[in-house]
Amino acid sequence: MLLTAGAVIGCSAAADRDVSDPTSPAAGNPFTGQSITVYMGNSAAADTIKSLLPEFEAQTGLKVDLLSFTNEQLSQKLSVQLTAGSSSPDVFMIRPLEELRLFDKNGWLQPLDEYVRRDPGYDFDDFFQSAIDSTTTGGRLTSIPLSTEQQILYYRKDLFEQAGLAVPRTLDELEAAARRLHDPASGVYGFVARGQRNALVTQLSSFLYSEGGDFQKNDLAAINTPEAIRGMTRYIRLLKNYGPPGVFNMGWQQAAGVFALGKAALYTDASAIYTNVINSGQSAIGDKIGYAMFPAGQAGAKPFNITAWGLAMSAASGRKEAAWSFIQWATSKDLVMHSQQRGNPGARQSVWNDPQGVSGFPAAYIPVVTESMRVGVGHDRPQVINVGEAREIIGDIVIQGLLGEDIKAAADKANISFQSLIDKEKSR
Repeated sequence: MLLTAGAVIGCSAAADRDVSDPTSPAAGNPFTGQSITVYMGNSAAADTIKSLLPEFEAQTGLKVDLLSFTNEQLSQKLSVQLTAGSSSPDVFMIRPLEELRLFDKNGWLQPLDEYVRRDPGYDFDDFFQSAIDSTTTGGRLTSIPLSTEQQILYYRKDLFEQAGLAVPRTLDELEAAARRLHDPASGVYGFVARGQRNALVTQLSSFLYSEGGDFQKNDLAAINTPEAIRGMTRYIRLLKNYGPPGVFNMGWQQAAGVFALGKAALYTDASAIYTNVINSGQSAIGDKIGYAMFPAGQAGAKPFNITAWGLAMSAASGRKEAAWSFIQWATSKDLVMHSQQRGNPGARQSVWNDPQGVSGFPAAYIPVVTESMRVGVGHDRPQVINVGEAREIIGDIVIQGLLGEDIKAAADKANISFQSLIDKEKSR
């Protein structure tokens, strides 16, 4: 029987893996006859997991009923199931910075701290700390990172070379370069970024952090501190003085489109957007794009580095050991390697340090992302339950600044509203 089992495993789709590792889920097919349900959002990480799932089922004997949804459908489905106290799904994908605090407050998430330290082969310390910060609340680990994002600087290499400019390393240099390269008459604007009230907040975050500010300090709103105002003022000035017309209406799709068409010299946004910029059918500058660290402010270079998607276990699951076996496999070095080779930026340091793990990314992009992960801040938006409401409050400061209103007055007013929101959530 042992010889037969070995032959089956050896003939699996992943014969090149060391399935004899006693720490792997393959050891002994421990979950034969059991099943779990998994909900996933549409993403590159989910695609990798689905493609390799038959191998996991063969190794463990566990049957996985994996269902995929759009982001909106996933949120709605989870809300219904978890509110009802259903034991299904056992495992689900979560957007930590949007949903973690609500799900944790409602008791829907199984803490994973005891699981991640059981098996030395899992090597939990291999995950970048800032990515883990995104999936931790109240000192409890509530999900494991599947994919990450960092704020980076995109720039036109050709325009910088023609002007004899060095790549900006500070926010002062960024603004000076935007001023120098701003040439609307030729159809090129100095800078582009998100300008929609809600959408801009995540990209505003790195400007605040790099000046020493943040949205809040524990339970105190902090968007009217001198550091925060300095960061917001810079963002407003860049958009207002060197941005394209209609910046008020720009989310990431519109801002990325402007840059991809070659109509902006500088662009700050999430690292994951690079494929849209390079591979866009409308891109006129695919071979002219440069990548750089988010520039340093008075507090240094402090870009966000967040977990965009995490994998969580339901507290109501009746099959927690089986659920953890799936999570352990789906977030293992091997799976992260496969996922990253398909263009999904993972959170494991070892994979980023492996030439195979970075083979799918532009060479200049790799050190920018890895350094951003090393120094990054683990959140890119207010850390509250009602994230959307908080983003509207904070984004309005930028809108007021773009309209020529007093930024300090707008920040003071918004800080009162944001504090009220924080206090209301604490009292519930």
